[in-house]
Amino acid sequence: MRKIAIAQRVIDVPDSPHKSHTQSVPYLGGIAIIIGITLTTYLTLLISDFTQKTFLLATSVLVPAIILGLIGLIDDIKKLPPWPRFIAQSIAAIFTAIVLIASENFGNPTGSKLFDVSITIIWIVGICNAINFFDNLDGGAAGTVAVSSFGLSLLSIHSQQYLITAMSVVTLGSMLGFLIWNKSPARIYMGDAGALFLGILIGVLTIRLKPQTQTIYGSYAIPILLLAVPILDTSVAVVSRLKRNVSPFQGGRDHLSHRLIRLGIERRVTAIMLWFLSLYFVALSLCITFTKINDEIIVVLGLLSWVALFLFFTKTKDF
Repeated sequence: MRKIAIAQRVIDVPDSPHKSHTQSVPYLGGIAIIIGITLTTYLTLLISDFTQKTFLLATSVLVPAIILGLIGLIDDIKKLPPWPRFIAQSIAAIFTAIVLIASENFGNPTGSKLFDVSITIIWIVGICNAINFFDNLDGGAAGTVAVSSFGLSLLSIHSQQYLITAMSVVTLGSMLGFLIWNKSPARIYMGDAGALFLGILIGVLTIRLKPQTQTIYGSYAIPILLLAVPILDTSVAVVSRLKRNVSPFQGGRDHLSHRLIRLGIERRVTAIMLWFLSLYFVALSLCITFTKINDEIIVVLGLLSWVALFLFFTKTKDF
């Protein structure tokens, strides 16, 4: 895909102030991710458990993700304005929400189908944008999604949701393979194609997860903890832009990675710090399921940690 991107001039050129890299880097890494995850998933289904139920369950996750990935590919090539992407995300989220609720594959139903659909739409659109926003540093997004996928695989296998486990492991493997090419200095980027695909994929898998917890609070907190760092990054960037009367959809150098680099931390070390920060929150989600510590204590600890980090990052320089 890197050779194709170079030949077709699908390249991220550092031609705007919010770009932090100094040399042109080819896109289309996201297409490799989409092909790898999709082929591996369906080939494995053919070998292991090719039933109508598992095929439809996997398809209900992958098809919306592939469609958004293609929208992202168009954006990588032609630079779409924000609204077409947002509309596409919303349509994909509405379709996915209806399928999940109708097939009773929603992890933590509240008893109100309307509320469950609304929460699912907000969650999927939010996570799509969070992963897309977070993809602003060599290896940052890929490593963080790998950590989240690892935690999700452990939680889902414990609750015997094996399809979620399998797709989480496939996503983890894809991210580790991609990191070989995407670590600093990156030789290829995933682009919007990869970020939007991964956003809806990981968003749907986490909301389908039904973890074994002591309380309902712990069950609701686990998906948020698994993706706490991309959510933190988006929250900090959006608040920063609103304070400066800038559109939240406009690119900027106000993300967590940019702020850490301005503190004098090297780019590669910054990526590793973000991975370990994600690992901390994922570890909290694992503690909810695998330890006897009261769920509410862990949830409060996670909330306090997130708020403290939010306050710390919002007090650093915006750009």
